[in-house]
Amino acid sequence: MSFEDKIKELNIKLPEAKAPVGNYVATKITGKMLFISGQISIDDNGELIKGKVGKELDVTAGYNAAKRCALSIIAQVKKACDNDLSKIKSCVKLTGFVNSTDDFIDQPKVINGASDLIASIFGNAGMHTRAAVSTNSLPLGVSVEVDAIFELN
Repeated sequence: MSFEDKIKELNIKLPEAKAPVGNYVATKITGKMLFISGQISIDDNGELIKGKVGKELDVTAGYNAAKRCALSIIAQVKKACDNDLSKIKSCVKLTGFVNSTDDFIDQPKVINGASDLIASIFGNAGMHTRAAVSTNSLPLGVSVEVDAIFELN
């Protein structure tokens, strides 16, 4: 089954691949590596998912925010690959940042939202290395940001 077919089977609607709002690019291909800039947590209505996990958001809400980041990552991947996900060989790495309280220790459970979505679409090719780290603040007050590295065929 193709990655596109898997997206349809899972009834996933990808958001629009947003242009960067700063002096950087959303994606960059070097050799056979595709780098995706950090994607922030935005809900399906286009609203920012804001707040600290461990205070305004619980682990489940954080997980869902990370999942939304992964949807934006896939949208960026698709755009960078000229709408052809068959160009993807594998997801190499995700780095997830969680805007959380000082005593919050479940960052990996939050970033599982992104990891689980990538794995559900890309299967074995979606198995990646990862970092899940806490931060005291993220741009625009969002709850989660995730960046990614993919390998191209």
